[in-house]
Amino acid sequence: MRVLLSQEHDDQVGRQLLADLDDVQVVLYNPAATRLSAQQRSAHVLIPPYRGSHRPRGLLEQLPDLRAVQLLTAGTDEWQPHVPADVLLVNARGAVAGPVSEWVLAAVLTLYRQWSALIRYQDAGVWAHRRVDADTLAGKRVLIVGAGPIGTAVARKLTAFDATATLVARTARAGVHAAAELPGLLAHHDVVVLAVPLTTETAGLVDAAFLAAMPDGAVLVNAARGRIVHTDALAAELRRGRLRAALDVTDPEPLPAGHPLWSCPGVIISPHMARTVPGTSRLCYTVAADQLRQLLAGHVPPNAVGRDATPPR
Repeated sequence: MRVLLSQEHDDQVGRQLLADLDDVQVVLYNPAATRLSAQQRSAHVLIPPYRGSHRPRGLLEQLPDLRAVQLLTAGTDEWQPHVPADVLLVNARGAVAGPVSEWVLAAVLTLYRQWSALIRYQDAGVWAHRRVDADTLAGKRVLIVGAGPIGTAVARKLTAFDATATLVARTARAGVHAAAELPGLLAHHDVVVLAVPLTTETAGLVDAAFLAAMPDGAVLVNAARGRIVHTDALAAELRRGRLRAALDVTDPEPLPAGHPLWSCPGVIISPHMARTVPGTSRLCYTVAADQLRQLLAGHVPPNAVGRDATPPR
């Protein structure tokens, strides 16, 4: 099996991990290239690069023997419309549950403990004793929309802070509520964490009605995709001071200079880097190598995604 692997620095760990697979020939390629060599065109698997994974989409039409596209991300929305129906689309679901769940907890604690305000006081050289209204995560109720690896990792970590988690997924199962129950759950939770893929079902899920159902002072955390949240509706709630938010993703993205969201009160924004810590690329390639082992054995990889871009949950 010939596997096209990015030649970029962040993908070097992939060469090391794929070298351990029997019957795999790694063929390097430039993700920014517009034409492939004859050897590259004979590849059976394309692995988009760790950074800027959308760049090689235009190469798909040059790969007549392609059997699978193995992503290094959990999200598939950038690739799903472009991958031919007879080619498997496989994601790296589960790879970054650790760093992303850590970001979620850090973001919530930053808002509750008022670190943004404290740092501004520090920059001004002000000893801000009792000048901020810090709060505790203990006793808070956290609604996690998405019960995959990231959502369940967040739920586990919340127990260390004496907070309680409620999980919601597309369909109900033991310990997990169905998405249809979501409207009735919103009013009873202090924090809502988004950890779902972007699909036709979730695009625009967090609209004005969703936000209005959240209680005063509640926190929205988006670690999923920007298009899940209606930006104007969120900005309106933030300007009123009724809700707060922590966003790793936005719509539009990148968020342009001068966009109203930058100046809204009660929001912290990180530039789509919740997963970005040392060793993340190894985590992603480890999952990719596991999926390729299944493909080599003649099985459909567990992380293969349906044509509606909805990963198994």
